[in-house]
Amino acid sequence: MPRSIILAKLALSLVAFWWASLISLGAWIVPSLFSHAPSKAIAGNLAAILFSGQTWLTLFCCLTLLALSNSEHLRGNNWLKNSQKGLILGMLTAFLLEYWIAPKIVQRESLMLWHSLGTAMFVIQCLCASWVFFKIPFTLDTK
Repeated sequence: MPRSIILAKLALSLVAFWWASLISLGAWIVPSLFSHAPSKAIAGNLAAILFSGQTWLTLFCCLTLLALSNSEHLRGNNWLKNSQKGLILGMLTAFLLEYWIAPKIVQRESLMLWHSLGTAMFVIQCLCASWVFFKIPFTLDTK
């Protein structure tokens, strides 16, 4: 199999993994924590750990995709080159969420404000991942 096909499949897999992990975490995993954990404090601490893991997953996926977008083997995949802004914004929001907003939430400092900002940053990350994911050109060969 040619290297360009392997790298294109890797890029597709990373985008899908990034997008699905964000959606799963925000829509099912964290809400399930809060409904089944013995207390909101325990659920919040566990959610903070999961969101921290999500940050590192986002950074890994986005950095790898940015590297792939500049690969000479993927020159024909313009969707990846055109998605660089979404990848960079996704990384920036993940970084801000992890190192600026999450510590304030964990310290319970102005909880409503920081939780709202954290939610906004997470939604922006989801929108970035969705934007990159839905830029993938899926073509059906009807021949």
